[in-house]
Amino acid sequence: MDDLIVVTGASGRVGRRLAVRLAAEGAHQRLVVRSADRAPQLPGTETEVALSPGYADVDSMRAAFEGASTVFLVSGREDPDRVQQHQAAVDAAVDAGVQRVVYLSFMGAAPEATFTFARDHWATEEHIRASGLRFTFLRDCLYHDAIAHFVGQDDVLRGPAGDGVVAAVSHDDVADVATGVLLAADQGPFDGQTFDVTGPTAYSLAEAAQVLSRATGRSIRYQPETLEEAYASRAVYGAPQWEVDGWVSSYAAIATGELATTAPTVKRLAGRPAQSFAEWLDLNPDDWAHLRR
Repeated sequence: MDDLIVVTGASGRVGRRLAVRLAAEGAHQRLVVRSADRAPQLPGTETEVALSPGYADVDSMRAAFEGASTVFLVSGREDPDRVQQHQAAVDAAVDAGVQRVVYLSFMGAAPEATFTFARDHWATEEHIRASGLRFTFLRDCLYHDAIAHFVGQDDVLRGPAGDGVVAAVSHDDVADVATGVLLAADQGPFDGQTFDVTGPTAYSLAEAAQVLSRATGRSIRYQPETLEEAYASRAVYGAPQWEVDGWVSSYAAIATGELATTAPTVKRLAGRPAQSFAEWLDLNPDDWAHLRR
């Protein structure tokens, strides 16, 4: 077994960025994707296509992990069976002889977390802890990108976030932190550790609306909702209850303060300050192009 790193979700927002960074450092990596034509073409990489959505195909995942010493495990898409899929992936890693998992979790992961999807992350973390694998958990906050996509067609950012603040982070910051953890010469200090990965400051959705207004030249505003109003305003999408619960509870977690605390992880592990919301807007104009209509 060499130092092969498996990167799951390698065609996604974090996985793709991570793969590029690992390649630049000369790492030997295998990229797990759903479609080969979506895999980044990088030196020193292999590509493995997962045969089914998520991590449900255990044989496929075991093959993807074979010969690897470390797996970077991105959480699967939101799904009522996501915890079971994560557990299957962890079990496949154990069966394949993987030694270490770096899991991209979520800030405030806990069995009673307000954000319902954060409960899935807690359950996954518990399964990893019980697996016998060496592990590091990177708990990222909501992404700046998500905040920009909260804005509706009517230029209103609405939700039951109250006056709470969110320490949102960029995908680039998370990828840089993951790179530092995966390639550290001395991995000992990271084993068994959990790191929150956040932006440099926490901001309210009203402040986010002001920053977006300046960037777009439009009048974007924040409209607080009650929980009942939030469910009613999202009923038009016809989404299943578990998904709507996730949408609404992401705002509610801001209101409770569960996403408010900033952490020095980016500066410590990436060697630079984390991106603020305004800086992210400047650096990633394509990610909020939908607001420049």
